Amino acid sequence: MILNLGLALLGTAIGIIFGAIPGMTATMAVAVFLPMTYAFQLVPALYLLLGLYVGGISGGLIPAILINVPGTPSSVCTGFDGYPMARRGESERALKIGITASFLGGMISLIVLALLTPPLAKMAIKFSAIEKFLIILFAMTVIAALSKGSMTKGVFSGFLGVLLSLVGELSMNNRMRMVPDFLKNELRSGFQLLPLLIGLFAICQMFQEAEKGMQSNNLDEGVTVEGAQKFSFSDFKGQWVNVLRSSLFGTFMGILPGVGGSAASLIAYSQAKSFSKHPELMGKGAPEGLIASESSNNGLTGGALVPLLSLGIPGDATTAVLIGAFLLQGIQVGPLFIDQHPDIWNQILLALLACNVLMFVVMFFPIKLISQVVKVRSARMYPIILLMCIVGAYATRSGVMFDVWCLLIFGVLGYVMNKIGLPVAPFLIGFILGGDLEKYFIEAVKGNNYDLAVFFQRPIALVIWVLIAIFLGYSIWDNAKGKTLEKAGIKD
Repeated sequence: MILNLGLALLGTAIGIIFGAIPGMTATMAVAVFLPMTYAFQLVPALYLLLGLYVGGISGGLIPAILINVPGTPSSVCTGFDGYPMARRGESERALKIGITASFLGGMISLIVLALLTPPLAKMAIKFSAIEKFLIILFAMTVIAALSKGSMTKGVFSGFLGVLLSLVGELSMNNRMRMVPDFLKNELRSGFQLLPLLIGLFAICQMFQEAEKGMQSNNLDEGVTVEGAQKFSFSDFKGQWVNVLRSSLFGTFMGILPGVGGSAASLIAYSQAKSFSKHPELMGKGAPEGLIASESSNNGLTGGALVPLLSLGIPGDATTAVLIGAFLLQGIQVGPLFIDQHPDIWNQILLALLACNVLMFVVMFFPIKLISQVVKVRSARMYPIILLMCIVGAYATRSGVMFDVWCLLIFGVLGYVMNKIGLPVAPFLIGFILGGDLEKYFIEAVKGNNYDLAVFFQRPIALVIWVLIAIFLGYSIWDNAKGKTLEKAGIKD
């Protein structure tokens, strides 16, 4: 047991470092350390790998809050409110709120994993391509909520993201004929998420800082730890519904293969905004936005293991790498896994519990030391960040230079979008979900003689359509109300 806890601590600490460096993700950490599992039995290896997973997801909040650069895709919304808090002198408070929310999200997802895996697995296995398509379509409706007061721009931005996600080769059509010959090889696999994400948030941020001038600008300008408002657990007063809702969103998104932490974070954030008593404060340093983002992305960790252990289907890229650990030990994950290996199942639950506790301890108490990164001058820090971003983009597909060019292209695109008022978050949602939206639509219609009525024939599908209509109707009403109040000179 001591060896297991030692490996969990090692994995968590290294995972935090990987998550805190832009361009290096939890998936990368697990993949790098997977060969080390040759030296261990399956259980110690799982403690190490799950530590890397939990630490990698949690570590992304550090750069998101301190320098507004999400360390991992799932931290994309953390900077929306964490960075403004840091700019007004509350970096320690923001970090501790984020760490605590991450811990709570991880624990809630662990409870769901432990108590509800069999029924959730049965429900997930019944989902056909029809339900998967409609669930993603429902997720797309959050674009309206994310674009409060500017729904047209938000919808346009979202579908622009869908359009770019569809770039690539699809066997049933000849869409590549529209691509110039010199780009066909590079674009057969489409645009990669990691270069796009780093470009939209890191490179774009550097362009904006360069526009203002970096000669006298520090990363810690306006970001002070000493003398600022301190963290208190009372910051979570009135936020427990937000924590539970966001954690369950993350867990559910983890159960659905391929949706990922970015979408979970964005959806949880938009829901927190929709239910907030003061939505106008979201994006300006509201703790509830930070809580929603971090509890949802850590809720993903337990949720992504549900389809992996019950169906043999990875919930995200990181759990796809985890399959390798089981295969190295000759164990097949799937419907019979829990019945055939109850001891390993129990150890997985204990490992997740240990890793979440260790993550909280390792990050929460030395937070002042972690906060010192903001003392570095931006003129010195940004070249290092730029180097790490380039390395991360270049390593996305093991050395494809085109991904580095994409990094720059999406950095320019993000800069232009900010200039003309197009919101970036709906664009990102559209890009993340666009590929699966197309895939499940094609599977659904091909399997039903291309009859579109199939989307209205299954009971689960009808329930999802009702949810889509309710949520979209509310968003339209809320957007119209916001415009009316704005014309009247009243703040919503």
